[in-house]
Amino acid sequence: MRRALKWATAAVLVVVGLPLLAGGTVLAAFIFLPLPASLPQPTNRLLPVPSVVYDDQGNVIAEFRTSGSNIPVPKSQIPAVIDNAVVSSEDHNFYHEGGVSIRGTLRALYDDVVHGAAVQGGSTITQQYVKGAYTGSSRTILRKIREAILASQLSRQLSKSEILYRYVSDSYFGEGAYGVGAAAETYFRTPVSKLDASQAATLAGVLPAPSAYDPLVDLADAEARRETVLGLMHRYGYLDASQYQLAMRQRLALVQDVKPGVPVTAVFPPQQVPAKYPYFVDYLKRYLQSVIPAEELYGGGLQIQSTLDPTDEQAAQNSIDKTLAGTSPPLDMALASVEPATGYVKALVGGRDFSQSQVNLALGGCPTQPPASDHYNIEVTASCWGGGMITGGAEGLPAGSSFKVFTLAAALQQGVSLDRTYSGPPSITIGGQTFHNDEFEGGGYYSLREATWLSLNTVYVQLADQIGIKSIAQMAKAMGIESAWFSPQVHGLSYTLGVIDVSPLDMASAYGVLADQGTRVPPSPVVRVVDSSGKVLIDDTRPSGTRVLPASTAGTETEVLQGVISRGTGYPNAVINRPEAGKTGTTDSCTNAWFVGYTPQLSTAVWMGHLTTNTEPLTDVDGVPCVYGGTLPAKTWAGYMSKALAGLPPANFATPPQPVAPPNVISNGPGGLSAGYEQTPTAIGPGGTYLVQPPPPNASAPPTTTTTTTSTTVPGSPAPTILPAGPGGPGPSPPP
Repeated sequence: MRRALKWATAAVLVVVGLPLLAGGTVLAAFIFLPLPASLPQPTNRLLPVPSVVYDDQGNVIAEFRTSGSNIPVPKSQIPAVIDNAVVSSEDHNFYHEGGVSIRGTLRALYDDVVHGAAVQGGSTITQQYVKGAYTGSSRTILRKIREAILASQLSRQLSKSEILYRYVSDSYFGEGAYGVGAAAETYFRTPVSKLDASQAATLAGVLPAPSAYDPLVDLADAEARRETVLGLMHRYGYLDASQYQLAMRQRLALVQDVKPGVPVTAVFPPQQVPAKYPYFVDYLKRYLQSVIPAEELYGGGLQIQSTLDPTDEQAAQNSIDKTLAGTSPPLDMALASVEPATGYVKALVGGRDFSQSQVNLALGGCPTQPPASDHYNIEVTASCWGGGMITGGAEGLPAGSSFKVFTLAAALQQGVSLDRTYSGPPSITIGGQTFHNDEFEGGGYYSLREATWLSLNTVYVQLADQIGIKSIAQMAKAMGIESAWFSPQVHGLSYTLGVIDVSPLDMASAYGVLADQGTRVPPSPVVRVVDSSGKVLIDDTRPSGTRVLPASTAGTETEVLQGVISRGTGYPNAVINRPEAGKTGTTDSCTNAWFVGYTPQLSTAVWMGHLTTNTEPLTDVDGVPCVYGGTLPAKTWAGYMSKALAGLPPANFATPPQPVAPPNVISNGPGGLSAGYEQTPTAIGPGGTYLVQPPPPNASAPPTTTTTTTSTTVPGSPAPTILPAGPGGPGPSPPP
């Protein structure tokens, strides 16, 4: 047994040791002996190809591309803090050893021989540069040997500063950015010469695995890497204690989430070629980012057929522009329009001017989930707490009485009759809360149908008390309000009056459930996506829905909401002379005003308010003393719907027309897309004028709203800081 063990050991030494010894001898000869050698030409690289976006007619409306695939930067413009961050993170012995780490290379070679394949790293910065510029990244033993030889030769021909310069000028930093010049512009919208220690640490932290540490992909992992690199910079003497603490106080944050007075390192979204329909394209981009890797979306040469109807989108913009003419910010409007049977978003406008504010008010936001320590009894959770909601940088907008449709749907589900009568006094107190109708209108008794036409608050709080608020929240959630949640400790009967923040897109989609006879089809801006090889990545040409209401219930509610336009708070401004239904919504003191309405072909929500606050009244706007949902929002809705539906015959809710399958406006192959343009890693050049990009966006968002009691109109009433971080220290000087 012992003899057999000796023979086995000897065999292993022969099989493993001899190749390792031979390889080590040859490798050492090339590394240590000054053999004459000339370096090959660097490998050319194909840079990312932009993705092209089409509307539903095949017109190109946008391109998704990286912010700057390569921005040549002269050595003099790369600050010491970048070099220090990269050296600390990637190879802290860079200045004190040759182009190859003997210990690391032998360890890697041993592991590769034992396992019969390349499994171990151990590269210096010089080797990493050689891998990108000369050998490629295939994991073979021969490639590693060639890499080590070339790195050794390169270290004899170039200075340390030149090798490091080439490395940071060529390396991939994620988001399609090759080189630190492009990376600084991509993530921070700043020239590389202006980077501080926190920004430099962020970029150095991306290098080992751009797909994992890209802050636009995973902010938490990128933040952990930033802190690790800062710690290494402090450990190796490149940052003193005060510089380290200053940089550590900052946290990575997306620019739209920045709050004044909070020290952060702000990360910007990818800059895009200006789009013709910027708010819709912004929505489309956010949607696709949730399902397609960023490097593929911005550099994979995708062909993207969107759901946007250019006629509808232009009609939406024109109608909003007409309403806002003569006014000024922060007064703002948003509109979202959805095809009920397919969920296709046909038009979306998220504000008055995308160049001034990239907050997309049409998309809203997800409410903050109360911490478990607060002991809230959350009986209905918001759908968006599970992720997946496409947000636009704002918290959302209080719905006012347009939210009553969910109370009515829940009541009808529980068998409440539309003919049931309720007292409708000007004000009423229930459970210690007092509610009132607008301008204290009301008096007498009203059927539920009439109370809906007149939007009587005092009737609806009685109805909510009767059926239970939980059922209302469940109905809103089922119909598509992703922000709908309920807690008895937080919400009172005013819940039915629209104190929950919602988005115009969710409201248009939820009302579309009624138009589609009780079936919910989630909203989508995409018909199909095809990659550069012709592979279909997304196919939404035959969208399907889920029944959330019986068709009879949806039809009954539609019949009631038709009366809102023909004889209630929507009359006469929302009349478009075809089968139509809808609901007005106004919050206290006319601070937010809505009109949400639908036909069998389109469901559209219009909001009007202020970009920066939800508490400023909408008074004296275009001669309207107090803007209610039935005034300017209803007029805007009617102006848009009349144009969008022009040429389509009126359709009945009982027999809606079947949707027409969208034509394929993109090819099933590469479609003539270029394979990319070439970049030679060492062809950095002498530099030149730095590329000037647009200024950072103004991303002001409305504050989180508080619970208030809403009021509605009745017929006869008048017109129903980013703190700067200090620069990183120069650190110890490298050896001459």
